[in-house]
Amino acid sequence: MDIGIVSNFVDEFSGGIGVYTHQILKYLHKMDSENDYYLIHSSQSDLDIYDQYKEIIIPKNRLVSGWGANMFWRYVTLPFKLKKYKLDVVHDPYELGPFTFNLPFRKVITVHDLSPLILPELFKGGDVLLHKLLLKKTIKNADKIITVSYNSQRDLMEYLDVPEEDIEIIYNGVDEIFHPLKEEEVEKFKTQWNLPESFILSVGGLHPIKNLPRLLQAYSLARKEGLTQKLVVVGGVIDGAQEIFQTLKMLNMQKDVIFTGVVSNKDLLGLYNAADMFLYPCLYAGFGIPPLESMSCGTPVITSCNSSLPEIVGDGALLVDPYQVENLTHAMKLLVEDEDLKNTLIKKGIKRAAMFNWKKTAYQTMKTYREVYNY
Repeated sequence: MDIGIVSNFVDEFSGGIGVYTHQILKYLHKMDSENDYYLIHSSQSDLDIYDQYKEIIIPKNRLVSGWGANMFWRYVTLPFKLKKYKLDVVHDPYELGPFTFNLPFRKVITVHDLSPLILPELFKGGDVLLHKLLLKKTIKNADKIITVSYNSQRDLMEYLDVPEEDIEIIYNGVDEIFHPLKEEEVEKFKTQWNLPESFILSVGGLHPIKNLPRLLQAYSLARKEGLTQKLVVVGGVIDGAQEIFQTLKMLNMQKDVIFTGVVSNKDLLGLYNAADMFLYPCLYAGFGIPPLESMSCGTPVITSCNSSLPEIVGDGALLVDPYQVENLTHAMKLLVEDEDLKNTLIKKGIKRAAMFNWKKTAYQTMKTYREVYNY
């Protein structure tokens, strides 16, 4: 088979979709010597991943600039240009793209979640409109829909009437870099980063769905009730981040909260290991990679009891209602005060996180390509 994978999110290092695509590409070429893989993107890249694969470069239209250039490339240029390549299967790791047209090859898409349809008030109007206009048509034209949790499968069936047999559930993995560090390594990292001796960690883009204003409110209450740890927040500024900083100012917590911006996986490894606990009170998640990364490092996790998160973390994390500030405050205090609970979560978390790995994700994805082609 000749298999194409749309890889532009890897070039842009764009969020979870970029991570997902990059991770399956790390393993596909190692485990599959029978098929030829082509990475489809818009311009030459010097990333190492392209040394392992053939490429199909389809340039963007020079007459279109800015945000519109990416849109035009995905929805107009890509589908029409792909027709001339004799590919057997094409996988788009993003749910909205060229498959709104009927194209002459087998089509696989990954739908990570339906958050713009489920919580539209948290997203830009353009994102919501695109999902409403294009997602159903894309799914109708796809031969197989990969999704990353049973929760997301249920959402696809409920919101878009997708038949169960059209959906393949393939869990995400955890990067093998995440593991417990030795105490001296952690202390060295704290010194290098000038970190407080004791802190709480939260990781994720500064987007409304990450629920950071409520996290800050809960943290403020916990401080008033005796919590001494600082709060470290990792992630880039995305849409709607102004509410986070307004809340921070209103609570007068600027000196107690550290924003790092985006960090490398190597630094993230140090932060997970150095933290006393990890908070992820997300309002909705199709999978939830950060809690598993933290659990892999032996750091206890507090996360939401909604969407896919209970399915993914199992008994390896403390679950709270993300809409109830007091519940989150109570959970933080509980982990500080109850050493037995903390140690239990650490042990269960490491065991649970070990169940998820990207090699398995890549293998199951490769099997899906074969099944779609032979269908």
